[in-house]
Amino acid sequence: MTGAGWLREYLAAVGLAGVVGTSREGSLRSYQLFGERDPRVLLGLDPVARWSAADVLALMAARCGVSGDPGHRTGRDVIDPVLTVAALDAFAERIGLAAERGEPVLLGTGHPGRLLEFYVSLAGALSAAGCEVLILGEGSRVDITTRFGVRTHRLDYARGVAFVRERDPGCAGGETGAHTHSPLPVRVALAAAAASGGLLPALVVGDHGWVCGAGQLGFEAIGLGDTDDPALFVGQAEGRVSVAVPIDDAARSVYYRPLTRYVLKRACLSQ
Repeated sequence: MTGAGWLREYLAAVGLAGVVGTSREGSLRSYQLFGERDPRVLLGLDPVARWSAADVLALMAARCGVSGDPGHRTGRDVIDPVLTVAALDAFAERIGLAAERGEPVLLGTGHPGRLLEFYVSLAGALSAAGCEVLILGEGSRVDITTRFGVRTHRLDYARGVAFVRERDPGCAGGETGAHTHSPLPVRVALAAAAASGGLLPALVVGDHGWVCGAGQLGFEAIGLGDTDDPALFVGQAEGRVSVAVPIDDAARSVYYRPLTRYVLKRACLSQ
């Protein structure tokens, strides 16, 4: 199979696009909460326009391929693999440009259990190409509000990729890192660099609050977003996120390996 046809088929076969694991109910709930400007789904973005739930649904139908029918309320959501591949091409182009320019890059994830390997591969390739992969604010305290109350986290790095882990080793995520939508980790990282007079990123790569939080602060940001992460796509529509790739962001980590190879090849980088 020529071109990106194999990738479209692969995405649908493993559920990274096509019918995905994210529920339709969860996506619609996120769109409603976004319309109400609930910080849990804004991911650090402060939208310029007033976005109703209907507006968000229409945008997500256009950018992700979810059903635009508000009466479709149950089952598993869908992502159009054609849109995913097109966004991956734009993502790879920007990664390649960063490598060509030798730009300083910050990578971070709110999904360390699923996406850390994907970003680690990008970090290694960018570093080998001459980019400075930034380590900002390592060890800093980050207090994140969760459904269990305020939890104290530590900003950590694995081979150039930032994430947070709960400081209490007995807590879930204490060893592998915590799943978070919060923009606080990227704010802490960038504030640490600014306070020390250190190098700031020309590009931030990641997901969740890492992308929207950085974009809101005026840093160019690109990343991955699921059907229940409308903030990335609103941020792209409003010009504060450069690339938002529609994809199931909670699949098994090994499923993202072909995407890594595809992005690095498109970016003319070796892993």
